[in-house]
Amino acid sequence: VTLDPNTAHSQLVLSEDLRCVRRDFEQLDLPDTPERFYSRCCVLGREGFWEGRHCWEVEVEGEVGGDSWWAVGVARECVERKRYTHLNPEGGIWAVEHCLGQFVSLTSPHT
Repeated sequence: VTLDPNTAHSQLVLSEDLRCVRRDFEQLDLPDTPERFYSRCCVLGREGFWEGRHCWEVEVEGEVGGDSWWAVGVARECVERKRYTHLNPEGGIWAVEHCLGQFVSLTSPHT
């Protein structure tokens, strides 16, 4: 996936090739764009899709167990980016999260 820098939250640092992301707890000085996530540390891929079957391979560096937290998934193009939204299908996001050594499907209710 090629990440879209115009959507990246200001605490997310993208690699030069736009294929890797890491969180930096200091706010980056980024231009405010309509596409940028404000309340959630999210970034979208540049390429969209409307149908079909898709899969991604995700590599996590550093501390994977313990208190690490991350999620990967897909989002509607019109997902809320400026206000807080839930990371679930009702909020336009279908994702799996890793939190405190557990994998959880972000559904309502969590499964």
